Amino acid sequence: MTMTDDNGTASAERPADHHGSAAPYTVPRPPASIDAGIWPGIAAVPSGFKANGAARIADGIFKAAVRRLPLEVRYPDGQVLGSAPAGSGAPVMTIHRPAQFALRLGDGGLIGLGESYMAGDWDADNLTAVLEVFAERAGTLIPVPLQKLRSIFLPRQPRTERNSLKNTRSNISRHYDLSNELFATFLDETMSYSSALFPASGSAVKDMPWEGFAAAQQAKIDRLLDKAGVGPGTRVLEIGTGWGELALRAAARGATVYSVTLSSEQQALARKRVAEAGYADQVTIELKDYRAVEGEYDAVVSVEMIEAVGYEYWATYFQTIERVLAPGGKVAIQAITIAHDRLLATRTGYTWVHKYIFPGGVIPSVRAIEEVTEKRTGLQVRERLAFGEHYAETLRLWEERFMARKDEVAELGFDAVFQRMWLFYLCYSRAGFASGYLNVQQIVLDRRKNAAVNGGR
Repeated sequence: MTMTDDNGTASAERPADHHGSAAPYTVPRPPASIDAGIWPGIAAVPSGFKANGAARIADGIFKAAVRRLPLEVRYPDGQVLGSAPAGSGAPVMTIHRPAQFALRLGDGGLIGLGESYMAGDWDADNLTAVLEVFAERAGTLIPVPLQKLRSIFLPRQPRTERNSLKNTRSNISRHYDLSNELFATFLDETMSYSSALFPASGSAVKDMPWEGFAAAQQAKIDRLLDKAGVGPGTRVLEIGTGWGELALRAAARGATVYSVTLSSEQQALARKRVAEAGYADQVTIELKDYRAVEGEYDAVVSVEMIEAVGYEYWATYFQTIERVLAPGGKVAIQAITIAHDRLLATRTGYTWVHKYIFPGGVIPSVRAIEEVTEKRTGLQVRERLAFGEHYAETLRLWEERFMARKDEVAELGFDAVFQRMWLFYLCYSRAGFASGYLNVQQIVLDRRKNAAVNGGR
């Protein structure tokens, strides 16, 4: 596809850069006319007196920030901003349409940054590297006096997206019910949509091959099952089914599994996989909110589901786990985490990720998990393993797979704007883990010795 730039020339798909060299894919450009029925926030550029005023302010703040960052921001008139010396190999952000970029940034802040990428107002030779520069300085990009006005000017999460019993099914469906076929284009054969655990560690977790990726996903699952003590006869509750790989591996150990999800697409494929593997008598998968689970279980496992709970409901989440946990039982969860100060600064905000990817989501901090379990339940954190560098590598593999199969994605009905949105999401997430802004943890909990069974506090 082509799109017309400010000067009227058509810009074709551009090769993206990866680790300083040409990437094995090109990034699609959106059409000159974007369908407003599908993408109302992208097709229309903010306009009017208020929008123009906000654009001037946002443009000034953005330029002041990037002048001191180790990257190059290139404008159509030849202006280059950034502290990186020319030819240094620093990541390059190219602004194609400065006016539209400023208008979107002024109207939506970081939401506008993502929307302007979706619209094609800017590109990056290495999108992850550009976003990593911003992620590393997330707390200082905006001047401190303006940060204090954050709650006044930045949007807050809509009440309709808070994860109440009424809203949660819709929030989950908007992401996980997009299409099983879409997710299959970039996930490995285990259909695992969470961080893998590679055999390498530290700085050695780089350039992992696709071969072995499925084994690394299974290693992540097996470690959780080991920590939860899952074996023959174990009664397992899984909160958040995914596409069934954990349930399959628990059943292969001789456990019985009760798994709950709010995604009808995931439930259908997970049930199919379970039946084909011959574990239908051991695994039950129901469309049910975690708060409605009854029964008693020796082990509770949950992989990257707490991020969809909402901070107002973290206590409810852990109280539910405690309520159904059998005496002597163990809990093993995998959770994306954020530094506690960033959680406090952002937990009520409404971001690009909320609007386009995960409505209602809030990433917890380790401190928040420890505090809520200590103060509101009889559970305690016993052990943690952090492996954020593994998530950065997981996301790289997904990114390359997704872009290598973008023609298949298009055939499924997902247009160039969607593909740019999904690429931005994958690179945005990867930058978070690569910079250390985000982490991922496997956390093991059990009941404190002095806590009443099924009673909590």
